[in-house]
Amino acid sequence: MVLSANYLCKKLQRWDLETEHMEVEDITLNRCATSFRVLVVSAKLEGKPLLQRHRLVNECLAEEPLHIHAFEQKTLTPEQWT
Repeated sequence: MVLSANYLCKKLQRWDLETEHMEVEDITLNRCATSFRVLVVSAKLEGKPLLQRHRLVNECLAEEPLHIHAFEQKTLTPEQWT
């Protein structure tokens, strides 16, 4: 499986996260394996603790973690984003 920031972004957009803003960055440079940094801003995250927010993103990318060495994610509500 070949992963890219574009691939992960499209997959996250297909999921029902109702994102207002999303950034996916490939941070593999100078690392030993595939690494990504993700920012998701969604009203669906309101009232959810951090662990539950991260689980929503992880559920969307259920197959990809097997091929990703490092995965950083930041999940914010629209209020937190502003």
